[in-house]
Amino acid sequence: MGKSISHTGASMGYGWDEEKEAEVIYQEYLAGDNPKEITQEFKIIQTQNQRCKKNTMSFVLSPTIKDGQDLKDKQLTEITQRFVQEMKLQERQAIAFVHRDKSHLHIHLYVNRIGFDGKAYKDNFIGKRSQQAAEKVAQQMGLTTVREVQQERLNEIQSIRQEIKQVNEKVLTEMKPKDFDQYIKYMKQRNVEVIPSINKSKRLQGFRLEYKGQNLKGSEVHCSMSMARIAERIGFDKTASQKIVKDNRLELLGKTVGISPNIAATIAKRVIKMTVKKTIGLGMEI
Repeated sequence: MGKSISHTGASMGYGWDEEKEAEVIYQEYLAGDNPKEITQEFKIIQTQNQRCKKNTMSFVLSPTIKDGQDLKDKQLTEITQRFVQEMKLQERQAIAFVHRDKSHLHIHLYVNRIGFDGKAYKDNFIGKRSQQAAEKVAQQMGLTTVREVQQERLNEIQSIRQEIKQVNEKVLTEMKPKDFDQYIKYMKQRNVEVIPSINKSKRLQGFRLEYKGQNLKGSEVHCSMSMARIAERIGFDKTASQKIVKDNRLELLGKTVGISPNIAATIAKRVIKMTVKKTIGLGMEI
């Protein structure tokens, strides 16, 4: 993560927080022994460029939890040095601290955006550029890259999505819920927590599904798991559905919530289909 900031002193104070077991692992063109002194040294150079307000750059370098457990101070310093080189920030005041207060070790790096020549470092797309620089450093040092972490998470989520979809299909096909309450109950029996998304107007907007530590919208799991698609397959009672269509409301987990006219219409169509199917099955004219 990288960005330009104006609150140098406050940010520096956070980075150099002894309660977080902060250790200085990198320091360039600075002599101060505390956040106040370092901030003052930054300001001396920053007075050369009064137009630049966000005159300090803040970066957070976060190895994976597994990599972080094995990294020594020497390697953390090397990570910081390589990152500074990739960003072409070598000839600037800079200081970096490592935080070990949590299981996820991370480095806070502060660099004076104003150079000794009074010119401001161009910070356009700095967030993206810092990500790319960190990716290169990880590759150079044989560390896990962001892309590898993202791919691992994607693979995990794909597996979970498939499992949720299978549970959903089993519930709708075999259990045949008669309303959303039953659907939520049957899904929970199979370890999938269905969480209604209700806005400030108390209108039901959809469902989120929690399973094995993941929390996904129904439509993120599969297009067949949007609220409308689920409603199409639930066997709502005729009388209840007529009230739902009339009021654009329904009972959900003991509370009355609003629904969109589209969802009400979906429920109505479902009941009509079921009625027609039942009538045809009885051999009656319609």
